[in-house]
Amino acid sequence: MLNPLAEEDVQAEHDDPALLFTAAYNSYAGPVFGYLRARGVDDPEAVTQDVFLALYPKLESLSGGLRGAKTLLFTIAHARMVDFYRKRERTPVAAAFEPELDPRRAPSAEDQAFGRASGLGVTGLLEDLALEHREVLALRVVADLSVEETAAIMGKSQGAVKQLQRRALGALKKRALLRNGTP
Repeated sequence: MLNPLAEEDVQAEHDDPALLFTAAYNSYAGPVFGYLRARGVDDPEAVTQDVFLALYPKLESLSGGLRGAKTLLFTIAHARMVDFYRKRERTPVAAAFEPELDPRRAPSAEDQAFGRASGLGVTGLLEDLALEHREVLALRVVADLSVEETAAIMGKSQGAVKQLQRRALGALKKRALLRNGTP
């Protein structure tokens, strides 16, 4: 009985793409994984799957059958490996924050501004706000985004963002005064 996935059976350029994909996966998934792992990619299994996902839409126009698929697979795998190292070069090294090693002992400006009035700090005041108010303050004040950028992120008009920010600051001021005991 002939194996329908044998190399000689999938050499024709007009073979079924699903059959060619299955044959390529069965033949080259292990070697692609090994190549990526040997090259030091952090998650070679995920990148291997990405390589095969990139291969599938190209099967219709692929020539050379299984051998052509092999060449294309390793071309894609190499490109993904290069992308991995480029991304890693641009990503800053993360360092864990260890509070006991931090010599600073002064409270933050936010805690100084709001902490005396509420005793809960900024976080306690923000928790009482509506979700949209917290979001607009986080984007505008904490992330220091423009009205235009905030509007794009929130999916609102610039006028709506300005109005939300005005209302959020008003609600924040009112809550801070109430917690301070000032009507």
